[in-house]
Amino acid sequence: MLLAFVVALSMMQAGGADMLSGIVRDTSGGAVSGATVILQTSDGVEQQTVTGPDGRFAFDNVADGTTLIVRAGGFAAREQPITGASEIEVVLSPASLLETLTVTPTRSEQRLGSTPASVNVLDRDELRASAAIVADDVLRQLPTFSLFRRTSSLSSHPTAQGVSLRGIGPSGVSRTLVLIDNVPFNDPFGGWVYWTRVPIDSVERIEVVDGPSSSLYGNYAMGGVINVMSSRAAARTVELKAQYGNRSSPKLDFFGSDVRGNLGVVVDGSLFDTDGFPSVVAAERGAVDTNARVDFKNVNVKVDYRPTDRMSAFARAGYFREERNNGKVSTFTGDPEANDTTWTSLNGGVRLALPGESDLQVRLFADFETFHSTFLAVPDLTTRSIGRMALDQEVPSKGIGGMAQWSKAVGGLHYVTAGTDWRWVDGDSEESVLDFETGTSVVTERVAGGTQRSVGVFVQDIFTPRPNLNVTLGARVDHWRNYDGHHLETSVATGQPTEQHRPLLPTRSDTVVSPRGALSYRFTDRISAWGAINWGFRAPTLNELYRQFRVGATLTRANEDLGPERLLGGEAGVNVAASRNMTVRATWYDNRVKNPVSNVTVATNVRQRQNLGRTRIRGLQTDVEYRLGSTWRLSGGYLFNHATVREFDASPVLVGNFLPQVPKHRGAMHVVYSDPRLVTLGFGVQVIGRQFDDDQNIRVVPGEGAPGLPGYAVVDVTASRDVGRGLQVFVGAQNLLGQEYFVGTNPTTIGSPRLVHIGVRARFAGR
Repeated sequence: MLLAFVVALSMMQAGGADMLSGIVRDTSGGAVSGATVILQTSDGVEQQTVTGPDGRFAFDNVADGTTLIVRAGGFAAREQPITGASEIEVVLSPASLLETLTVTPTRSEQRLGSTPASVNVLDRDELRASAAIVADDVLRQLPTFSLFRRTSSLSSHPTAQGVSLRGIGPSGVSRTLVLIDNVPFNDPFGGWVYWTRVPIDSVERIEVVDGPSSSLYGNYAMGGVINVMSSRAAARTVELKAQYGNRSSPKLDFFGSDVRGNLGVVVDGSLFDTDGFPSVVAAERGAVDTNARVDFKNVNVKVDYRPTDRMSAFARAGYFREERNNGKVSTFTGDPEANDTTWTSLNGGVRLALPGESDLQVRLFADFETFHSTFLAVPDLTTRSIGRMALDQEVPSKGIGGMAQWSKAVGGLHYVTAGTDWRWVDGDSEESVLDFETGTSVVTERVAGGTQRSVGVFVQDIFTPRPNLNVTLGARVDHWRNYDGHHLETSVATGQPTEQHRPLLPTRSDTVVSPRGALSYRFTDRISAWGAINWGFRAPTLNELYRQFRVGATLTRANEDLGPERLLGGEAGVNVAASRNMTVRATWYDNRVKNPVSNVTVATNVRQRQNLGRTRIRGLQTDVEYRLGSTWRLSGGYLFNHATVREFDASPVLVGNFLPQVPKHRGAMHVVYSDPRLVTLGFGVQVIGRQFDDDQNIRVVPGEGAPGLPGYAVVDVTASRDVGRGLQVFVGAQNLLGQEYFVGTNPTTIGSPRLVHIGVRARFAGR
């Protein structure tokens, strides 16, 4: 039925004698696919289409005096009148910061300078000028971005890779929705993010929305949205990037594409392996400690198809495999504490220009994942001489979902968007509890899990009563339900259920409303201001409800009674274009979260996930970008973040404490010099202030007088040079000065050491 519907719509033809066709290119001559092309009459009536894989577009019934508007992410919008031409070429130039077109904050194309939200965009040039090996290390140049702990995804356990923007709810579960080309990317069972799944060398740009976005995106977006936009197909193009680094770290990134008429195909991926590095500080290492290492590979295939000027479609399939050694081994068997993940993803969608010049987008996605992890117990944290396996855990999960979104410009003053999305996730944590003596025999078998279903509807109106004023009003209603919950636990010795055996856990459901109001006002061409009030929510994941885990001597228990988190936030910002090449922005924010899920200490070395009363996260965010000609680019930012517990009846002693893993001060600076005839140089500095490692704010790093993890600074550098047509050599170093910084206590763990790599990038096009 769906296929018939699509075919029928693809056969619609608009009549008329006057036709306009053309192609959209960038300044290098490459075709720009996926650009939005609009024909607008003097009375505000619009026709809209999207360029195909070859960058081409066409319209029927085009009258003289009509204005052509072309918008594409990463480029400045282009407007030009149509005066009788039947074939045109539109060349898009790179955008300045406030001219940059974004799609994530409002689920529609909008100039960043007119967007009532805090948005950062990392373009292809910035990504390539970074020394980072994985995507999360690139994003650390934005002070608002952090993972749960200070570690990179090169060494951290996947369940610790949840994203926190502005310190909203830092934990292994992400309060930030991550998208790949507008398709959800978070782990369906636990909400964390596999950053090694992102083939960073095949990314066109990354859009980061720092503020609450539940009014449009619902669950997971309570703390913001990160949208990774992949590179477009180009005719007969192959690009290979091969590098080798210290600690025996080879990496290969590949990208291949072709365009034949209305069909574009892209194949991309990456492979990486490393011997790793120790994660425990030297003074505390014992017989159980070894290197933390990772081996990953992923490949993705995407097909874009545009059978008519009013329809485009895509389909993507991906495969990902990761294996990790988490830096510890059993002293009884020699087996490492390890985890591995296999993930297959499928998604696709259709975009249609409907009669009446409205726009309809539909997307479907499916994820099939198996996550396996072992956990090691270290009884003596002083000598770390004995380690035994405590738990062997496998988590098979699957999730499917979809989205439908309709948009239409109304009367020249309104742009209305309405839609719905839904998601279904099912998973179990299948656990074998091992004996307390040697960790070599199974004493208890446990299966805990359930099913979660969520559905939401949303509407948004971008109202432009005056050319310099935008008003955004939106709201979303979400309903979620957890059902078929179970905690099956059996003693292996007796074959009988234990006292914890509960075959049927209570069903939980809730309905929440998340409205939003915002406005943006442009005082002059160089100065604009904006403000917003946001409501947000996040339902607990299956991981938080049903899966327990252990880190060192500390056990963290699940909690099937968890309720949803709610957020009320306000923010206001100002954008100043001091010159064509310099932009300064500042944003104040105040977010108040009710019932945030946190790991609360309930006994010695025992924690449990609980709804933690109320927290407040407020602060000031500033950033600057300066471009000197076409060769120099300077960007930097600073974040002041004050995140505390405001209320918790179950444990009043926590009130007033700072949220763990949220530093009060964070800053970054990045400088790039680029001259294609000579060299491209990149220099970056990241500075992180002191932060606490526990909810009680009492843990101390040995040798440090004050509680918490001390602040630190790291320096990254990169250099590249073209040595022939389509051939480039490069070198990069993360943590160039070898700064040792702490990421955890009990035991004292450390972040990535100096990582140096050298390599070559080869590009073959048009052959």
